[in-house]
Amino acid sequence: MSSIALIERELAVATVGKSRRTLAVVLAGFCAFLDLHAPQPLLPELARTFHKSPAATSLLISISTLAVALAAPFAGLVADRWGRKRIIVPATLLLAVPTLLAATASSFGQLLFWRFWQGVFTPGIFAITVTYINEQWTEGTGAAMSAYVSGTVLGGFAGRTLAAMVATHGGWEAAFIVLGLLNLIGGLAIWAWLPADRSRRRGGAQLGPAVLLHLRNPRLVATYAAGFCMLFSMLGVFTYINFYLADAPFHLTTAQLGLLFVVYLVGAVVTPLAGRLIDRWGHRAAFTMALGTAIMGNVLTLAHSLAAVVCGLSLFATGVFVCQSAASSYIGTVAQGARAVAVGLYVTAYYLGGTVGAAAPGHLWSAGGWPACVALLAAVQLATVAVALKFWKPSPASGESVYI
Repeated sequence: MSSIALIERELAVATVGKSRRTLAVVLAGFCAFLDLHAPQPLLPELARTFHKSPAATSLLISISTLAVALAAPFAGLVADRWGRKRIIVPATLLLAVPTLLAATASSFGQLLFWRFWQGVFTPGIFAITVTYINEQWTEGTGAAMSAYVSGTVLGGFAGRTLAAMVATHGGWEAAFIVLGLLNLIGGLAIWAWLPADRSRRRGGAQLGPAVLLHLRNPRLVATYAAGFCMLFSMLGVFTYINFYLADAPFHLTTAQLGLLFVVYLVGAVVTPLAGRLIDRWGHRAAFTMALGTAIMGNVLTLAHSLAAVVCGLSLFATGVFVCQSAASSYIGTVAQGARAVAVGLYVTAYYLGGTVGAAAPGHLWSAGGWPACVALLAAVQLATVAVALKFWKPSPASGESVYI
């Protein structure tokens, strides 16, 4: 074989390797968010099956986000010692176990138990994959991160939609089986296509001082509060909107509820433009404008028109995604060293907010229904604007969120 042919062959092999590596991180994002919020369109059906109120049924969402918040700080520490791929692959494969076993649940408590373990394994995928990309890509990091973010959006959308479609024809148990099998297949593909780490960092001894440093920074604390409120709002809306639309005058089926999450794709298309908005107007202004859009969308869902509700949800999702982009990128401008720890604290605050947001509106549902929930969520969002206006300082930087 000639030297030219050898070079061409090596280039072809290298190109295939890069493509597989990129596909592996896309799959990691897909698998990480495939299960986390998948039961949302199933909540009315599960409430009837287990004879639970909307507030009680919402625990199926909040229990997973609580587990994510608790496990996220430890995922990074373990990955620093064992290596990135050695955590990403087992976490993806292990995530399939509680997902499949959730289909065997004969009581609400058992289903809650397996949902908790789904949340425990999730940070080992999404948080470590972000670190892997930043460390292992010598060039094209932005493209790789964009591909990963696309995977997370597709995973979140596919999980909800597939769960609704499968449950309509085969029951909610079949939905968990399908999701679990997809996790298993995805984990095997990641194991085959994701290259091993070129290097490993060992550390974590300075975690305590770094945490204290960040918690003394009022701008960072305000950013953590913003993250808390973002997922509080997102899960509050997309959990209880299912009960609202399953009731009169809409009477949507489980499959139709699953299709509502197409609005996520609208937000995903618009959100990449957020970087330009942040660059031009700054984090604080972009955050305020986007949150105003989210509040308007939230209020629009009160109209007894399905078209108006879908439009409102699209505005809401887009606004929250842009807010999340502004908040997560602001961390890099104000963190004084130990940025990985700063991001880890943000992830914890973010998912704690989701835990409360999936549960708290349920206490108002029985008294005032969806309008009461909208009022609570709008009040939280207005408080978030006040925090950002008071503590954030204008700073010309941008970035993109990966925690959706």
